[in-house]
Parts: sequence; C-alpha cells; structure tokens
Amino acid sequence: MSDSKKTFKPKARVAKGFRDIPADEIRGLRAMLATIQQVYESYGFEPVEQPFIEYTEALGKFLPDQDRPNAGVFSFQDDDEQWLSLRYDLTAPLARYVAENNQGQLPTPYRSYRQGWVFRNEKPGPGRFRQFMQFDADTVGTSNPAADAEVCMMAADTMEALGIARGQYVINVNSRKVLDNAMDAAAVEHKSRLNTLRALDKFDRLGEQGVTALLGPHGRRDESGDHTPGVGLNPGQIDFLMNLFFLTSSRFSPGVPVSDLTSAEKADQPRGFGSPGEFGTSNIQTCLEMIEYAEATSMATDGLKELLEISRIVDAADFGPGRIRISPSVIRGLEYYTGPVFECELLMETKDEDGNTVRFGSVGGGGRYDDLVARFTGAQVPATGFSIGVSRLYTALKLVGKAATSDTLAPVVVLVMDKERQGEYWRLVQQLRAAGIRAEMYMGTSNFSKQMKYADKRGAPLVVIQGPDEFARGEVQIKDLRKGSELAAGIETREEYASQRLAQFSVPVSDLVAAVQKALQK
Repeated sequence: MSDSKKTFKPKARVAKGFRDIPADEIRGLRAMLATIQQVYESYGFEPVEQPFIEYTEALGKFLPDQDRPNAGVFSFQDDDEQWLSLRYDLTAPLARYVAENNQGQLPTPYRSYRQGWVFRNEKPGPGRFRQFMQFDADTVGTSNPAADAEVCMMAADTMEALGIARGQYVINVNSRKVLDNAMDAAAVEHKSRLNTLRALDKFDRLGEQGVTALLGPHGRRDESGDHTPGVGLNPGQIDFLMNLFFLTSSRFSPGVPVSDLTSAEKADQPRGFGSPGEFGTSNIQTCLEMIEYAEATSMATDGLKELLEISRIVDAADFGPGRIRISPSVIRGLEYYTGPVFECELLMETKDEDGNTVRFGSVGGGGRYDDLVARFTGAQVPATGFSIGVSRLYTALKLVGKAATSDTLAPVVVLVMDKERQGEYWRLVQQLRAAGIRAEMYMGTSNFSKQMKYADKRGAPLVVIQGPDEFARGEVQIKDLRKGSELAAGIETREEYASQRLAQFSVPVSDLVAAVQKALQK
C-alpha cells in the first residue's frame, strides 16, 4: 500500500513587505554610503553601532503607529518574559547608548553617525517596505542652534557630494514649537496632538482635502477601502491649523514686509499652497515676516525666534534659501521631536503610479529631541540629528543618473576539463586571485557546453581552458568571451561560426596571469 501523504513543500516567496537585493544594487549602495560617510567624517562625526534588537521599554512610547508592542514594531518575549523589539529607527537606540555611557565615557557634545537596517510593522505598499536602511548623524549634549544648523548644512553638502545639483534639492526647516504654538492657539487637546501631527504630515501626499478629512470627525477612506479614523477636530480648529500651511505659500508678496501691507492687501493675497518659504528674499526675512504674522494672530513666537537663529547661521554660511529653506509646512511625525525639524526634499520630477508628473519628495529628515535621553537619566540631555532613507535616496540617484555603477568585473572562470586534476585547476585559480584578479573554478558538471553557458550567464569576461593536450604542452587556452561576442555578431552562418576560433589563444602556464591581465585591460 503506497503512502498517500504528500511531502510538504514551502512556497518559495519573500515575506510581504520585504525584498531581496541584487548584486549591482548592493555595490551601488556601498559606493553611495561611502560618499555619505566621507562627508560626515569631514564634519568630525564618529561612527558607532547599536544592535538590531532593543528592550521594548527602551524604545518607549515613541513608536511609529501605536503605544503597544507589535503595533508599529516587531516584538517578541525572551525566556525572562521581557519584551524585545526590532529597532524602528536609529535614534531611540542611540539615546539608550548615550544614557548608558553618560558617566564621562563619551565627549560632550557627542557627535556620531551610524547606518543600519530598521524595521516597521506597518502596512507595506509600493516603495514602502517593512525593512529598510537608514544613515543617521546626531549631536548629543548641546542646545546650541548651531548644532541644528550644522546637520542641515551637512545634509546639503551630502546631496551635492552625491551629484544632486543645487536646485534639485532643498533642506526644509521648521520647528515643532511652531506647531505646538499653533495647536495651543487652536486649543487642540494633548491626547489628539500626535495624530494631528501625523495627519498634517501627509499633506504632500493627500493634499488639503485629504488632510482636512483626517483632522475632522469622520476620517478618510483610501482607494483600497481602508478607513483611517479622524482626529475629531472642529472646523474652526482645522482652519486655524491649515492656515499654518497657507503661511508658507504666496500669501505675502515675495520680499514685501508684512508691515508694508494694508489689511485689504493681506486679504487679497493668494491662499494657495505654493512653494514653501518663497515669500521672503532670505531665511531671515522669512522668519521676521512669519513672526509678525504670528503676533498678529496672537500665536506664541518662541519657535519662530529659534528658526531665526538658525537662519542667521545658515545664511551667513552661504546655505541660503536655495539650499536650506525655512518652511513651516514641514512636520515630522514622531512625538519625540521638541524643537527644530528638518526634511530633505528632492525637487526633480518623476512619475507616480498613474503616470502623473510629481516631485520625488523626501529622502530624509530629522530634528531636535531634547527629552529622549531623559527617559533613562531623569535629566534633560539636548540632542539633534538627521536621518537619510538609504534606499529611497539611491532610487533618486538612479532617476537622475547619479547612482554609482559597479566597475567590478565578473570573475574569470577556470573550466574543469578533467575532474581528476581539480588540484591543478585550483592552482590556476589561486594564481589569478593572488594577482588581484577575480576568479573561480567551475563546480558543476564537466560538460563543456554547460560550463560555457554558466560562464555566459555569470557575465565572465574570460574563461581559462586546460584539457589533456594543454596539460601535456604546459599551456592554457584563454577564451575572451566579450571579444568573441563582438566577432560572432558579424557571422551569419553556422558553418562560418564553426570554422573560426573566436578570440581564443594559447599561452604557457607561466604566462597565465600576464595574459589574463592584458586581456582584461582591452
């Protein structure tokens, strides 16, 4: 009687929200990361790494979606029933590291950079993955606005070092205090503020109508049918907060101080959502105009005055509005930001899923988080930093033709013509490797045709052949597959192909390395 049970075969598939990364992209990413590292090192920042897994309590309440394990993060319990989580960013682990080593082990301020994978237990979508890489730089231990200005200037220099020209990017700067001041004036309850910020942060993607729906009582249903509950603000509160965005448009004429406009002229200014920061001739003037507008509406101005200090630094250092721009439309969604917030926006155009022309958008951001270390120490430790979304930035570089292309040649393949002499073939491979040439010995069947197909699929520039006759003569044959493909393109018949030895020559074994080097240089 035969066994009717079928052997279970798992389905070969990548987990939802994750992806495999091919060799060319890995090499391109490495080159991009090396450039970023070079810029950060030039600013005096030092490398440091933290583990992928932290105690969930160390990550705190500042999770991407909700305040409980497994909502926004991937969590599990260890043998001691302690909750552990995969890190969702690189900032919270850094805060833990600083708190754990704050007894004189680290210099103050402590300036560091780090790169690594982070994980989000969120709904994946086009270009949105549950595992992605970030590259962060942070200054911990100083409240000087120069630290905020510096990370913005470093972000701008990084974009240009990667080949993104001025006019193709801008570092937008706002302050969480400005947002808090606006919510105070609008009487938004504290429990609703985080969701309010998250809703406002979706303005670039959803526009005025979508954000208004998220801020209201009924929420919003997206194209897939998923419903996002509303924050529950009333129309007056929504209007007051949305005016924060109107402040960044052409509500005021470019370069015209607010004090020079009459009430009627102010009312006549367009109320569209234009390019952030364009109503001032400099960041300093923009801040002064915003301060005057905020005072006219009885909104506190401490956050704006903070932006004014940053503006004076970046403008003086020749990082004016064309590179770093004051823009109160910038909203960073995480709750731990306490002061200035930044976002690097790429201005080049691309196509969305519907074929519409859109700007590429954000590839990184950050801000000041003065209370995060205090969760461990009880004492406030000021800190500021900037995080780059590595995969997204790499995609942008490919879009503008600035992504590093791999100059790594596929390996030279040494064919195995006689399995009894594999040691001899290994010796040939090792000679090539010792000379700095990528090389491998074929590991499959000794069938010549299959070996050549393998070499073609690998993209090998050359193959090395040594059969019994070559062994007897102390020679090897070198077949140049690249040149052979070029010559074969001009051959029309099978007989003509068979009658020619395409780009293949013999050399003494002692001349193997020199002959391969010469062939690779062509």
